[in-house]
Amino acid sequence: MSVRLYIGNLPKEEIDRQELQAVFAAEGDAVTTKLIKDRKTGKCRGFGFLTVNNDEQADQIIEKYNGHLFKETPIKLEKALPRTKGEEGEEQAAPKVATTGVSSPTPSPNKESSRREKSSKKPRRGGGTRETTTTVDSDAIRPDPRWASELEKLKQMLAAQTTN
Repeated sequence: MSVRLYIGNLPKEEIDRQELQAVFAAEGDAVTTKLIKDRKTGKCRGFGFLTVNNDEQADQIIEKYNGHLFKETPIKLEKALPRTKGEEGEEQAAPKVATTGVSSPTPSPNKESSRREKSSKKPRRGGGTRETTTTVDSDAIRPDPRWASELEKLKQMLAAQTTN
C-alpha cells in the first residue's frame, strides 16, 4: 500500500518536478514526487507530495529528510492527510470542510462568501452556502405570483370557516 507524504516549506518560485525528485533520488525509483503549482503563474505554491511504498519507508524518509535544505530553505515532511470527497481535481495541503445543502440562518465567515461579496458575479447554482433571512412581519413574505390567486382563495375559505 502506498503512502503519501506532504512536503512543505518549498520555495515559491519556478521549480521543476525533476529538481524535487533529485533530492529523493537516493531512495530509488519507487519514490515519486508531485509538485503543486499555481495555474496562472506556473510557480510553486509552496508544497508538494511524495509517494512511497509503505509506512516503514515513509517513517525513514521523514526522519532522514525533514529539515533537509532545498534551495536554501529547510523542507518539512509529514504524512499527508487523506483526501476528502471533491478534491480529486486539485490537491490541497489541508482538507476542505464539506458543505451540505442545508441553509443556515447565520452565514459563516469564510473565504468563499467574502470573495462573493467583493465580486459582482452571481454565485453558481447549488454551490456554496445559502443565506436566508426570516422576518416576523407577515406582509414581508411574498407568495409565488403563479399561485397568488389560489392562495387568496384558500385564505378566504379559511377565514369563512373560522367565522362559522
